[in-house]
Amino acid sequence: MTNIIENNHESLNLPVIALRGLVVFPNLSIQFDVGRKKSILAISAAMEHNQKIFLVAQKDLADNDPDRSQMYPMGVVAQIKQVFRHSEDGLRLLVEGQHRAKIQGLTQESPFIEADVVIHETAACPKTPKSEALMRRTQALFEEYIQNYKQVPPDIILNVVKQKDCGRLADFITSHITLDYEEKQEILSELDPVKRLENLIDILEEENQILEIENEIAAKAKEQMEQNHREYYLREQMRAISYELGEDESPQDECDTFREKVMELALPEKSEEKLLKDCARLAKMPSSSHEYNVLRNYLEICLDLPWNVSSDEVIDLEKAAKVLDKEHYGLEKVKERILESLAVRKLAPKNNGQIICLVGPPGVGKTSVARSIAKAVGCEYVRISLGGVKDESEIVGHRKTYVGSMPGRIISAVRQAGTNNPLILLDEIDKLCSDFRGDPASALLEVLDSEQNSSFYDHYIDLPFDLSKVLFLTTANDHTTIPAPLLDRMDVITLSSYTHEEKFQIAVKHLIPKQLKKHGILAKQLKITQSAVHEIISSYTKEAGVRGLERNIAKICRQCAKVIVDDPNAKTTIKKSNLEDYLGPKKFRHDEISKRDEIGLVNGLAWTSVGGEILPIEVAAMTGTGKLELTGNLGNVMKESAKAAISCVRTRAENLGISTDFYQKMDIHIHVPEGAVPKDGPSAGIAMATSITSALSQTKIRHDVAMTGEITLQGRVLPIGGLKEKTMAAYRAGIKNVIIPADNVSDLAEVDQVVKESIEFHPVHRLDEVLNLALTEMPKPKKSQPGADDRKPDPLPDPAVSQP
Repeated sequence: MTNIIENNHESLNLPVIALRGLVVFPNLSIQFDVGRKKSILAISAAMEHNQKIFLVAQKDLADNDPDRSQMYPMGVVAQIKQVFRHSEDGLRLLVEGQHRAKIQGLTQESPFIEADVVIHETAACPKTPKSEALMRRTQALFEEYIQNYKQVPPDIILNVVKQKDCGRLADFITSHITLDYEEKQEILSELDPVKRLENLIDILEEENQILEIENEIAAKAKEQMEQNHREYYLREQMRAISYELGEDESPQDECDTFREKVMELALPEKSEEKLLKDCARLAKMPSSSHEYNVLRNYLEICLDLPWNVSSDEVIDLEKAAKVLDKEHYGLEKVKERILESLAVRKLAPKNNGQIICLVGPPGVGKTSVARSIAKAVGCEYVRISLGGVKDESEIVGHRKTYVGSMPGRIISAVRQAGTNNPLILLDEIDKLCSDFRGDPASALLEVLDSEQNSSFYDHYIDLPFDLSKVLFLTTANDHTTIPAPLLDRMDVITLSSYTHEEKFQIAVKHLIPKQLKKHGILAKQLKITQSAVHEIISSYTKEAGVRGLERNIAKICRQCAKVIVDDPNAKTTIKKSNLEDYLGPKKFRHDEISKRDEIGLVNGLAWTSVGGEILPIEVAAMTGTGKLELTGNLGNVMKESAKAAISCVRTRAENLGISTDFYQKMDIHIHVPEGAVPKDGPSAGIAMATSITSALSQTKIRHDVAMTGEITLQGRVLPIGGLKEKTMAAYRAGIKNVIIPADNVSDLAEVDQVVKESIEFHPVHRLDEVLNLALTEMPKPKKSQPGADDRKPDPLPDPAVSQP
């Protein structure tokens, strides 16, 4: 850092600190915080030399690294008086401004800013009548300023009176009043003391006008508040007079009523104490205030809860079994599991069992089973639909400090039931969503944990409520979408698709009588024959449940109702022969699967959220260049499964009588029909491998065989999920033989008995076993051609002794 004398002005090379929203004046001390790395390095450089530093304001406050163009030309050379650490990465600096100075140019910008500055010393202003008048006017305006802005310390007022120099007076006042930094910079940049004072006078006059307007607004607001207090006081007097005259109910009486109800509830000590405190607060509040109504509503909701009100449960297993059998056909395992839970509840009322989750496709009776349980036990039934719930406050309530706050759905359901031991059905629990408002699934963890829900806290109630007596049931279409911690708290019971026979019995025993009653039709006026019911099930519906079947029966009833209105004596019989007159042409055909053996066409099995389905897979092999085409709206996993199947076939091509270079000379097109429906998953692996083998070897596949299983490159068959639903689909389609992975044999225990009686299952370990079962004949090995790859795959183990 050097000192250069140039044109009677001293030139210095100094470190620079760019200030944000702060202007420092000569002959004045100021304290401020420094946090930017460049500024801290500049202070360090200054402390190593003469402790002088150049302080200049930057134009853009948002700029974190200002350059020369972003700094005002005029600043102040200051002496650093004290430096001490303010925080881990910041300093607090005490400086004293010495001279105005102007930047000539920057000598460096990194690691800190350094600049050549020229000091501009201002001579003392001679005392003239004009300067004296300006000083007096300035002091008068400053006195007016401090009358409007009363936060000016007395010592500053004294220093203003003492000042006798125009320039110093302008600098001192400007640095101690509240102005924008642009206006302060304007004063700093003016070198002529008289003009500097004139500029300050203009600023003070404008500032005083603004302060006067602000004071007028504040005075009006205060006057309005005083008027509101006066009106409130008069209203309270009127209320007191009305009470003395017996013309109005006293708020104190209402608080006493609340207090009596709290005492009658016999709550735990802490809960009772809190509600009594709220009653005391309510008594001291003016009834016209908003807080009074909020607290009053809170007390009403709390007192309306069934803290100690229980319904008389009569758990009669024989009666419960009769109710379930009467209202639901089939579902034997579901009924058995429910009866077991009721037996445990009867023997140990205080010991709550596992929360039951009924999982199954739409229309199989999940919700109605819950209603039947409540009816059998004699407890209140409340249903909570969780589909699309995104806000966790829907479950645990809102804080009562919020406008429009209310309890969560759980507490609201208990309040609606009126007892503390209802049956609450949490419907569609797999449809919960989560976003920035929270995760409602996590909020349910405490609700569905019998070890924790004895002291459930709702944010609105803010008191522990015992949910341990509540019988919770949940329903879902797909349990795999339920978060693992929540699923762990529930005992999953699967309701599978109905068989054709079950649908028939449900229609005859439940749906037809229900729809006749609903449409006001007598049994003698409308008769639906058994053959017609079978035809509706097989030709007009294709579903896991019975909702579509019920809609078709309702459609027939509506048309018959029209006939009966015209002729009350009319009698209608619906037969298979005249069914199309009422329901139109058949929507589904019986021949869902091919009735003959085909090359390259295999029956796969797929699982969907509405049950299992037959998934036909077609493969065409054509002369080409080895391209692979995959169509049918396949997902990534299914595409990878197809590639694995092709590689698996390549490893045993010679043994299967397939040319070993087919992957170079043949184009393979794999297509899964119903291209508009997305399909994914690895369980079609063996079906694809079988179809590819059939297409390349020109061997037919048996039409009465369906299969499911994941394939590996070595030809191993891996286990899959959804076996129960898939086998039900095979049963509905009339398949007689189903190939399954050997590791899925244990899952056959869950398959319906009627399915096991109608289908022969073939557990397999490797692809070779699949081909033996699925192809009409095994392809014969092909002799190696001269120059062809003579490598053969390792000998395969005997399927009869293969291990999974």
